[in-house]
Amino acid sequence: MNEETNPDSHSELVSESIDGSRNKFGMTVGRPKIAIVHDFLQSLGGAERVTLAISELYPDAPIYTLTYNSKLDKYFGDKKIVTSYLQKWAHLQRWARIPAKLLLPFYPLAVESFDLDDFDIVISSSHSFAKNIITRPQTTHISYIHSPMRYIWDTWHTYIAEQNLGRALSATIRRILSQIRIWDKVGASRVDIFVANSHNVRNRIAKYYRRDSQVIYPPVDVDKISLGQPGDYFLVVSRLSRYKRVDLAIAVCNELKLSLKVVGTGEEESALRKLAGPTTEVIGWVDDTEKIKYLQGARALIFPGEEDFGIVPVEAMAAGKPIIAFRKGGLLETVIEGQTGLFFDDQTVPSLKSAVEKFINQTGLWDGSAIRRHAEQFSKANFQSAIGGLVDQCWARKQNSATVNGRSL
Repeated sequence: MNEETNPDSHSELVSESIDGSRNKFGMTVGRPKIAIVHDFLQSLGGAERVTLAISELYPDAPIYTLTYNSKLDKYFGDKKIVTSYLQKWAHLQRWARIPAKLLLPFYPLAVESFDLDDFDIVISSSHSFAKNIITRPQTTHISYIHSPMRYIWDTWHTYIAEQNLGRALSATIRRILSQIRIWDKVGASRVDIFVANSHNVRNRIAKYYRRDSQVIYPPVDVDKISLGQPGDYFLVVSRLSRYKRVDLAIAVCNELKLSLKVVGTGEEESALRKLAGPTTEVIGWVDDTEKIKYLQGARALIFPGEEDFGIVPVEAMAAGKPIIAFRKGGLLETVIEGQTGLFFDDQTVPSLKSAVEKFINQTGLWDGSAIRRHAEQFSKANFQSAIGGLVDQCWARKQNSATVNGRSL
């Protein structure tokens, strides 16, 4: 169910969405009222799967999001979805092919328009704007951060350069991003508890927001992935964007005449198809079932990009497949060198080529069952247990704080 907002199992703590009574301090008596906030629900990626896993914990909690795509009804159709006024614009944007970057000035007001006064605990799942909601003083805001907004912080210079907007429009976008950066820092100061999806992101939260955070790794459906058999092809599963550096994997497999399958779609798909040699197959988009089959049949997963966490490598390890990864970002926390994969040091063809050749020479080293056991620690059950435990602790503290001078309020 989807409605637009007007701008005017771990735990027994399941959210009450309507009729929980409150004491004179505005605090719910009994179980807490919980809301979930997510940036945009337009496709089902890793961040959206986090929101889905949280909503499974608290099935009565409404989900607030700037815009919602009905194609996700398969996953969120039984949830109460509350969208911002930008939902009306989303249809126009797709029809008129308006670049999303031109809507940047409107996102801050839209996320601040959500009325969350009726909730005791709000959990935001954010890689951009959702953490900047405004809540009342009595409400605890837990923000699960997939990444601080990259294009206003660590990659903003390259982001502007890659847009090819021309000097005048680039200057305008630069000023807008500068203002959003200030707004983002202020919004981060309103968060009560930060949760990072990796130590990599925790470090960036500390750098940009000067806040500490605890790490809870995102959920991976390892239980849905069984151990595969030794395969004869290398595999890339990725959005086909420039910064994912899929071109490196194609170039190396072209040079070494190795079989490579590339699963995914994106703005670089056409260019990568042209780059692909006779041993490389660019498959495009596949559903989850087909993706798992490709993972199970692979020789190894090549992961040439930098990710804040990286769910696909964990999925590959759940299928017992080793990883050949760029030595940076969240994969330093999920891949154990020499046991579950290998790293290469530079995003260059020679560096990746050397790692692939090393992998080929160590074919007998890899124990698929041991690789899978390592992946199981990143299960959805472990994620939900950690999030549920955190919410329990927050609610217990709020109830304890409602006692003054030994007298229950």
